[in-house]
Amino acid sequence: MSQDKLQAYAQTQKSALPPREVEAMAFTKAALMLDEAKGQTEDYDTYAAALKFNQLLWTIIQADIVDTANKLPPQLKANILSLSIFVDKQTVKALSDTNGDHLDSLIDINKNLAEGLLTKPAKQEQPTPENSTTKRNPDISV
Repeated sequence: MSQDKLQAYAQTQKSALPPREVEAMAFTKAALMLDEAKGQTEDYDTYAAALKFNQLLWTIIQADIVDTANKLPPQLKANILSLSIFVDKQTVKALSDTNGDHLDSLIDINKNLAEGLLTKPAKQEQPTPENSTTKRNPDISV
């Protein structure tokens, strides 16, 4: 079953949506599943399925981060790996103790990442003659 989810995620990545939107959708889906599971702690299968889906998502993220083709800056990669280690530990804790409160941090992380992925990165301003610091006649008055 995990292989099916992995293939579904891979297929979704090939869709016409931009990769950031696909990733945001995956984090949102995981957050929604965890939130639903939080209210169904008596149904361990549903509870565990949500945690396992989230863990699969994070395993895919981990694999992508350590891939030599990944062009993210090293510090960002390190931060994501550190976060994924926390997610792994929190998942093990939540699987062994069905207190729904263990899911709160996982839900928050996924929601925040989804929101960040959907935020358009600010375009870096290119120097133009109007805003360049190397104008011919710079105005030095303050």
